Amino acid sequence: MELVILAQAAQPRGGGLISLLPMLLIMFIFYFLLIVPQRRQAKAHAQMTAELQKGDQVVTSGGLIGNIVALRDDAVTLKTGGSTVEVERRAIARRLSPAAPAGQPGA
Repeated sequence: MELVILAQAAQPRGGGLISLLPMLLIMFIFYFLLIVPQRRQAKAHAQMTAELQKGDQVVTSGGLIGNIVALRDDAVTLKTGGSTVEVERRAIARRLSPAAPAGQPGA
């Protein structure tokens, strides 16, 4: 009787890779539901800030709405009402309207 019990105890059970499979599946799902969309959004924001031009109407992450009057590599100068404000380029949350092409009203 003892030999049967020892033989059963020595046999490996349903092993390492199978037990890790649920954890790997969860990590795979998190990667495609959270990380990939966040990277796409960051890439789109970087492209939008790189394409900013003088005259664009933008909204900052702080809620200021203004027109771009000057651009530098890392900063943007906005005219908001009667004031002029300088903000970091990455603080631009979105563009409301692009600059009007030369020769059209509003340029």
